[in-house]
Amino acid sequence: MRAVIAEDSLLLRIGVVKVLEAAGFEMCAQVADAEGLLAAVEEHRPDIAVVDVRMPPGFTDEGVRAALVIRRQYPRTAVLLLSQYVEERYAADLLAANTSGVGYLLKQRVADVEEFAEAVCRVAAGGTALDPQVVAQLLVRRHSGPLDRLTPREREVLELMAGGRSNSGVAAELVVSESAVAKHINSIFTKLDLPKADADHRRVLAVLRFLGVATA
Repeated sequence: MRAVIAEDSLLLRIGVVKVLEAAGFEMCAQVADAEGLLAAVEEHRPDIAVVDVRMPPGFTDEGVRAALVIRRQYPRTAVLLLSQYVEERYAADLLAANTSGVGYLLKQRVADVEEFAEAVCRVAAGGTALDPQVVAQLLVRRHSGPLDRLTPREREVLELMAGGRSNSGVAAELVVSESAVAKHINSIFTKLDLPKADADHRRVLAVLRFLGVATA
């Protein structure tokens, strides 16, 4: 798979590049600002763009705005945002714009090389990867309505789903069988009033409802 990275910190950029190359990615471009990122994506059409939230010249939300442009103009390119701190509105904006091939991780996760590489691979393949701290903050003010119907275990399952875990990943984390996880997920769909449809589609809708992210 092919990747570009946009990060103004040279040391972090070098670290991410080494991790991705070790994971089998071909690095198409390394840039330090949003303008360079958009030019690189247009030229190379990579499978994924790893993007710093705050970049020159303003160090505010340049990376997020560029990520939204990429998702709109180049939908085949997945986007993984990296942030120094939890900024929930940026995660919500990205999820609301597209529900596949997106990720939002804190920069400290790069230090866990294996887990970070797995998250990038998952996003590049069309999945999601949300930092546990991002998920926790998104949930602080959002436990209401149909979500109140969920049992504590169902909340645990849905929170892990929100982090991008597969059924097998949820089962391993909770030390239960995959069949038990499947039963919890079916119960979650029922309690959140999600009609029968494609399983992956219902999964995305359940996660978005859990996080309180509005979609068109």
